[in-house]
Amino acid sequence: QVQLVESGGGLVQAGGSLRLSCAASGSIFSINDMGWYRQAPGKQRELVAAISSGGRTNYADSVKGRFTISRDNAKKTVYLQMNSLIPEDTAVYYCNADLRLTYWSSTYVDYWGQGTQVTVSS
Repeated sequence: QVQLVESGGGLVQAGGSLRLSCAASGSIFSINDMGWYRQAPGKQRELVAAISSGGRTNYADSVKGRFTISRDNAKKTVYLQMNSLIPEDTAVYYCNADLRLTYWSSTYVDYWGQGTQVTVSS
C-alpha cells in the first residue's frame, strides 16, 4: 500500500532546530509537488512550504529565512529543516505529496502523512 511516513518531530527549546522527514513508500510511478502543512489548536491547517518536482520552492511568510524544504527524488523523501524555532511554530506538521501511481493513469492524487507533533518551549 502507498503511504507517507513522517518522522523527526519532538520537543525543542526556542532557538533550536529540528528536521522533519517524510518518505513515500509503495508502488509509485512518479511524484509531482510535495509540501509541508501545519495545524495549531484552534487554527486551520496552513501551508508551510512546498517544493515542485523541479525543485522550485515557496514558503509561508512566517517561516521564510528560518525553514528550508528539500527533496530527494531517489529516496522519494521530502525534508523540512527548521531553524531558529519559536513557540508560534508549535503545531502538528503534515507532509503532502501528489502521487501518480501507475504508468497507465496520468492522474495525480494527494496523499497525506500521519502528522508529527512539534512543540517549541520558551
